[in-house]
Amino acid sequence: MIRSLCGRALYRSWTYAFIGAVLSPPPLIVALVAASPKWPAALRIVGFCCALSAVLIAMSAPRAARSGCVRLANRLLDTGLPAPLDSSASPWVNRVRTSAYLAAHMVVGGAVTAVTCLAFFAAVVLPSVWLSGGGPVASFGWTVPVGQGWQGLWTVVVSAGCLALVGFVAVGGAAVLRLLAPVLLGHRPAERLAAAEQRMNMLAQRNRLAQELHDSIGHTLTASTIQAAVAGELMDRDPAAARRALSSIEETSRAAMDDLDHVLGVLREGRSPTAPQHTLADLGALTESVRRAGAGLRVETTGDLTRLPATVSREAYRIVQEGLTNALRHSERAGISLRVAIRDGWLEVELSNPVDVGRRFRPGREQGHGLTGIADRVRLLRGEVSAGRTDDDGGTHWRLAARIPLRSAP
Repeated sequence: MIRSLCGRALYRSWTYAFIGAVLSPPPLIVALVAASPKWPAALRIVGFCCALSAVLIAMSAPRAARSGCVRLANRLLDTGLPAPLDSSASPWVNRVRTSAYLAAHMVVGGAVTAVTCLAFFAAVVLPSVWLSGGGPVASFGWTVPVGQGWQGLWTVVVSAGCLALVGFVAVGGAAVLRLLAPVLLGHRPAERLAAAEQRMNMLAQRNRLAQELHDSIGHTLTASTIQAAVAGELMDRDPAAARRALSSIEETSRAAMDDLDHVLGVLREGRSPTAPQHTLADLGALTESVRRAGAGLRVETTGDLTRLPATVSREAYRIVQEGLTNALRHSERAGISLRVAIRDGWLEVELSNPVDVGRRFRPGREQGHGLTGIADRVRLLRGEVSAGRTDDDGGTHWRLAARIPLRSAP
């Protein structure tokens, strides 16, 4: 009990109550002025209540008022209230609730401050009179005699009790306001639903960023690994080609670091990405990086890829990137073909690469996160996707085909 009366919680509780007491005079003065003394008593009471309610609602009308109440309660009362939403279906309901909390804050704060002042007055005056030789203490129409010597020793006990009363009143007032805060300042069911939707949207955004980071870093690491192997093979026979491969590794690694810094910054700060994202307009740079890795890639495009819907173009770029990454991992880097075409309101992406039937995939690669991510992207855009081995006259190939509708893209 003594620790609770001497800790930081007591000082924060009393500070919060004092703030409520400081806020109370302006609305009270306006309400007293509005209720004319010439009116009958009943009419004056009604006018005072109406004027006080109008002032409190006006004080809670600005958005900053509710936000300030929430921040102050969280900081001084440790309530843990959620931040108010910017948009609300019933703003007047929240204004009335905020005004009700302000009224409770002012009443409780005024009562705590008044009791604190009286208790401190008694805790200081009574022992002072006793130490000065005793005598009567008169206040608020009451007179208390204070004896001399041992007869006035009770004033020390009363002084300690008054100081303890200050702590109990402050803690009790804070407990009352802590109970009212979630009811009057917390989210209503509609606001909780809106907050949950915002949280789901944020998690979906983070999941999409994580998927894009996986695609980008995975492609870069695969290409860099292959280029490093090529550079090692050409170091003695063709130093110029080896230097070009090493330079390409440097460029792709730097681009991957930029993507990593950007995505991690977005996830750390919880904000929406503002940097431009890759689309099919950047397909040339992507295919060129694959060719620099030593792969034989044939590209065929049909239609104007720069006029695609932004969502379709962005997701299709990631699909092509992941498909090329898988081709570099699992093929012999020869005979890779990519076809991107716009036909009859659909975007068609087809990627094919030869595979060695006797070659076993490394564990976790054949059905890894890459194909799952591609399927998720295509499904999100209401498209169709297929992937698997095909046998034709040219041998066994791995074929990835995706069709995305252009009009139904979100």
